[in-house]
Amino acid sequence: MKEEIIIAGFGGQGVLSMGKILAYSGLMQGQEVSWMPSYGPEQRGGTANVTVILSDERISSPVLNSYDTAIVLNQPSLDKFESKVKPGGTLIFDSNGFHRFPTRTDINIYQIDAIEYAYANDTTKTFNMIILGGLLKVRPIVLIENVLKGLKKSLPERHHHLIPMNEKAIQTGMELIKKLN
Repeated sequence: MKEEIIIAGFGGQGVLSMGKILAYSGLMQGQEVSWMPSYGPEQRGGTANVTVILSDERISSPVLNSYDTAIVLNQPSLDKFESKVKPGGTLIFDSNGFHRFPTRTDINIYQIDAIEYAYANDTTKTFNMIILGGLLKVRPIVLIENVLKGLKKSLPERHHHLIPMNEKAIQTGMELIKKLN
């Protein structure tokens, strides 16, 4: 198994931490992992993306031109990465703020209204975990128990009390995601 993923959006949406948690989760499963962030100097509010590769075998390069899965959380990310999803691959997006939705017919497209849910339920800090839950519903590449271990590893100890809230957000994301094509 090898999964090549791009997660892209604005800084402050939890893009990099979602990738880090996914990478730690893969490590907890004994997988080979690559985590390569990319962001502008402004970070919060600027564009940010992270490439995550999970594999049962050694990873030759973290640099990719195409992806099995793309998670795009803003219009510029959709515009940049929709064409880079491999045929038969998966694209997940939160439609908030989009003026154009994905149009490809050779990939699996999923919508998750995570930000709408997070605002309505005053859980905006778990937005990225809702998205991660949606990913794990359609692409169960890591076990949830390993995601929880990954959360514990990536969160400072003073925030470990938030792990149950993040677990609930993951479950919520699994319920919210819906296939569009």
